[in-house]
Amino acid sequence: MWEDRYGGEEFLYGTEPNDFLVESVADLPPGDVLCLADGEGRNGVFLASLGHRVTSVDLTRAGMAKAARLAASRGVELTTVVADLADYDLGTRRWDLIVSIFAHTPPPVRRRVHAAVALALRPGGRLVLEAYTPDQIGRGTGGPPVPELTMTLDGLRDELTGLDIELGRELVRPVVEGPGHTGDGAVVQVIARQGTRTGEVSVRE
Repeated sequence: MWEDRYGGEEFLYGTEPNDFLVESVADLPPGDVLCLADGEGRNGVFLASLGHRVTSVDLTRAGMAKAARLAASRGVELTTVVADLADYDLGTRRWDLIVSIFAHTPPPVRRRVHAAVALALRPGGRLVLEAYTPDQIGRGTGGPPVPELTMTLDGLRDELTGLDIELGRELVRPVVEGPGHTGDGAVVQVIARQGTRTGEVSVRE
């Protein structure tokens, strides 16, 4: 399905980065970044434009090919990897930032990946995550077709073991990112760090 959806000329979710990601990385110095399920590369290319050394991973060859073309058109370097997150090795103490933007996968894959994030981040490294919540089902503005593929703040607290959640909130916000995301969306947003212990800000809006 995703090979077909990314196979056209149009960028399904546009070529501009996710708003929450832009806000969340404004203070970060250049580092090593992993973008999970990066689709057609819009977020990875944005981060590369800030000077980060970015690896974008996605299940689809079509998506990663478009990511490479987008990077070339923007004059930035982007490492693309075609891989299934079900068995992709995130590594150990390898990344300063891991990005998960609407990276909806089956629950066993999601739990595996989230359990690996803490080990994959360097001390002080950051996870930036935005995903749809079950309240998105039926809105018709994008996202998974079934609630099992969505995420909740409580569920992420349980799955992101070894990380300190600095920001965690569920809210409804405008998500306008190409034809794939076209209106108000019910989302969960998380910023978490490896080894900070500074306390959590938790908000539901």
